[in-house]
Amino acid sequence: MKISVKKIFILGLIIFLLIQFYQPARNLDYGQVLPSHFSKIYAVPSDVKNILRTSCYDCHSNNTQYPWYSYIQPARMFLDSHIIEGKENLNFSTFGDYSQRKQGNKLERIVKQIESDEMPLASYTLIHKNAILTQENKKVLINWIESKRDSISIGF
Repeated sequence: MKISVKKIFILGLIIFLLIQFYQPARNLDYGQVLPSHFSKIYAVPSDVKNILRTSCYDCHSNNTQYPWYSYIQPARMFLDSHIIEGKENLNFSTFGDYSQRKQGNKLERIVKQIESDEMPLASYTLIHKNAILTQENKKVLINWIESKRDSISIGF
Protein backbone atom coordinates (compact mmCIF):
# COMPACT_ATOMS: atom_id res chain seq x y z
CA MET A 1 0.00 0.00 0.00
CA LYS A 2 1.52 3.24 -1.19
CA ILE A 3 0.59 6.51 0.50
CA SER A 4 1.33 9.52 -1.62
CA VAL A 5 2.84 12.77 -0.40
CA LYS A 6 -0.30 14.54 -1.59
CA LYS A 7 -2.53 12.40 0.68
CA ILE A 8 -0.24 13.02 3.68
CA PHE A 9 -0.32 16.77 2.98
CA ILE A 10 -4.12 16.81 2.72
CA LEU A 11 -4.48 14.78 5.93
CA GLY A 12 -2.06 17.15 7.71
CA LEU A 13 -3.99 20.16 6.45
CA ILE A 14 -7.30 18.68 7.65
CA ILE A 15 -5.84 18.00 11.10
CA PHE A 16 -4.39 21.53 11.25
CA LEU A 17 -7.78 23.03 10.32
CA LEU A 18 -9.64 20.87 12.84
CA ILE A 19 -7.42 21.83 15.77
CA GLN A 20 -8.22 25.48 15.08
CA PHE A 21 -11.65 24.83 16.60
CA TYR A 22 -9.99 24.11 19.95
CA GLN A 23 -9.84 27.53 21.61
CA PRO A 24 -9.65 27.17 25.42
CA ALA A 25 -10.66 29.95 27.80
CA ARG A 26 -8.24 32.84 27.95
CA ASN A 27 -6.32 34.00 30.99
CA LEU A 28 -8.12 37.34 31.37
CA ASP A 29 -9.48 39.31 34.29
CA TYR A 30 -10.29 42.27 32.02
CA GLY A 31 -8.23 44.68 34.05
CA GLN A 32 -9.63 43.60 37.42
CA VAL A 33 -7.23 44.07 40.29
CA LEU A 34 -8.06 41.65 43.09
CA PRO A 35 -7.49 42.60 46.73
CA SER A 36 -4.72 39.98 46.82
CA HIS A 37 -2.90 41.52 43.82
CA PHE A 38 0.76 42.36 44.30
CA SER A 39 0.10 46.08 43.77
CA LYS A 40 -2.56 46.02 46.52
CA ILE A 41 -0.27 44.31 49.03
CA TYR A 42 2.69 46.63 48.43
CA ALA A 43 2.85 50.30 47.50
CA VAL A 44 4.43 49.66 44.11
CA PRO A 45 5.91 52.73 42.38
CA SER A 46 4.67 53.37 38.85
CA ASP A 47 8.05 52.61 37.24
CA VAL A 48 8.14 49.19 38.93
CA LYS A 49 4.50 48.53 37.95
CA ASN A 50 5.27 49.36 34.33
CA ILE A 51 8.29 47.05 34.23
CA LEU A 52 6.33 44.19 35.81
CA ARG A 53 3.35 44.75 33.49
CA THR A 54 5.59 44.76 30.40
CA SER A 55 7.97 41.94 31.31
CA CYS A 56 6.16 39.67 33.78
CA TYR A 57 2.37 39.86 33.90
CA ASP A 58 1.61 38.00 30.65
CA CYS A 59 2.80 34.74 32.21
CA HIS A 60 2.67 35.56 35.93
CA SER A 61 -0.78 37.12 36.43
CA ASN A 62 -4.43 36.52 35.61
CA ASN A 63 -4.38 39.15 32.89
CA THR A 64 -2.49 38.05 29.79
CA GLN A 65 -2.29 40.31 26.75
CA TYR A 66 -2.63 37.77 23.95
CA PRO A 67 -0.85 38.42 20.63
CA TRP A 68 -2.51 37.82 17.26
CA TYR A 69 -0.86 34.42 16.81
CA SER A 70 -2.56 33.11 19.95
CA TYR A 71 -5.61 32.41 17.77
CA ILE A 72 -3.64 29.84 15.79
CA GLN A 73 -3.09 26.33 17.12
CA PRO A 74 -0.62 24.89 18.07
CA ALA A 75 0.90 28.28 19.02
CA ARG A 76 -1.92 28.78 21.53
CA MET A 77 -1.19 25.47 23.23
CA PHE A 78 2.46 26.48 23.57
CA LEU A 79 1.47 29.86 25.06
CA ASP A 80 -1.02 28.30 27.45
CA SER A 81 1.55 25.83 28.75
CA HIS A 82 3.94 28.70 29.54
CA ILE A 83 1.18 30.72 31.23
CA ILE A 84 0.04 27.76 33.36
CA GLU A 85 3.60 26.98 34.42
CA GLY A 86 4.34 30.65 35.05
CA LYS A 87 1.30 31.11 37.27
CA GLU A 88 2.07 27.92 39.19
CA ASN A 89 5.48 29.37 40.09
CA LEU A 90 4.39 32.96 40.72
CA ASN A 91 1.06 34.73 40.29
CA PHE A 92 1.10 38.47 40.93
CA SER A 93 -2.72 38.51 40.85
CA THR A 94 -2.93 36.30 43.95
CA PHE A 95 0.35 37.28 45.63
CA GLY A 96 -1.46 38.35 48.81
CA ASP A 97 -2.81 34.83 49.25
CA TYR A 98 0.75 33.57 49.84
CA SER A 99 1.99 33.37 53.41
CA GLN A 100 4.49 36.04 54.49
CA ARG A 101 7.25 33.47 54.31
CA LYS A 102 6.27 32.45 50.78
CA GLN A 103 6.01 36.11 49.70
CA GLY A 104 9.52 36.70 50.98
CA ASN A 105 10.81 33.61 49.20
CA LYS A 106 9.09 34.64 45.96
CA LEU A 107 10.63 38.13 46.14
CA GLU A 108 14.06 36.64 46.79
CA ARG A 109 13.63 34.25 43.85
CA ILE A 110 12.57 37.12 41.56
CA VAL A 111 15.82 38.93 42.37
CA LYS A 112 17.90 35.81 41.69
CA GLN A 113 16.18 35.17 38.35
CA ILE A 114 16.56 38.78 37.25
CA GLU A 115 20.25 38.80 38.20
CA SER A 116 20.89 35.53 36.33
CA ASP A 117 18.87 36.63 33.26
CA GLU A 118 16.52 33.64 33.62
CA MET A 119 13.47 35.87 33.35
CA PRO A 120 11.79 36.88 31.22
CA LEU A 121 12.27 33.78 29.10
CA ALA A 122 14.26 34.13 25.90
CA SER A 123 11.40 32.52 23.96
CA TYR A 124 9.14 35.36 25.19
CA THR A 125 11.55 38.24 24.55
CA LEU A 126 12.28 36.90 21.07
CA ILE A 127 8.91 38.24 19.96
CA HIS A 128 8.22 40.75 22.77
CA LYS A 129 11.32 42.95 22.48
CA ASN A 130 9.86 45.55 24.85
CA ALA A 131 9.87 42.91 27.63
CA ILE A 132 13.66 42.66 27.67
CA LEU A 133 14.95 43.98 30.96
CA THR A 134 17.57 46.67 30.52
CA GLN A 135 20.28 47.11 33.12
CA GLU A 136 18.35 50.12 34.42
CA ASN A 137 15.11 48.10 34.66
CA LYS A 138 16.93 45.35 36.53
CA LYS A 139 18.43 47.86 38.94
CA VAL A 140 15.03 49.50 39.59
CA LEU A 141 13.31 46.14 40.23
CA ILE A 142 16.06 44.68 42.38
CA ASN A 143 16.46 47.82 44.49
CA TRP A 144 12.73 48.07 45.08
CA ILE A 145 12.30 44.37 45.87
CA GLU A 146 15.25 44.41 48.26
CA SER A 147 13.75 47.43 50.02
CA LYS A 148 10.66 45.28 50.70
CA ARG A 149 12.76 42.84 52.73
CA ASP A 150 12.41 45.19 55.69
CA SER A 151 8.61 44.93 55.56
CA ILE A 152 8.62 41.12 55.54
CA SER A 153 10.13 39.72 58.72
CA ILE A 154 9.76 36.04 57.79
CA GLY A 155 11.54 34.38 54.87
CA PHE A 156 14.75 36.38 54.58
